[in-house]
Amino acid sequence: MTPRHRQRGWLGLVVILLALVIVGLAARSALKAYGLFDDQDKPRRAAARGASEVEQAAAVTPRDALERARGVEATVKQGAIEQEKRIDDAIAK
Repeated sequence: MTPRHRQRGWLGLVVILLALVIVGLAARSALKAYGLFDDQDKPRRAAARGASEVEQAAAVTPRDALERARGVEATVKQGAIEQEKRIDDAIAK
């Protein structure tokens, strides 16, 4: 018969493994709630032909947060360029 003190290490490892599984499942559900986890079960829909830019942007969602951040950066830069052109046109007149 094996002494109990030798079995405590295995029991501890099993408990730690179970805790890691629970934390992983909780993290996965949190990432899905925030939209950062790509859900393979949910089909992606494409924008209809002739849709406006807003509809196209809403239909095609970026795959991860970095792509979204790059998209926001590009939008801000384009807005700054357009605003600079409007200011230059207003001053020139």
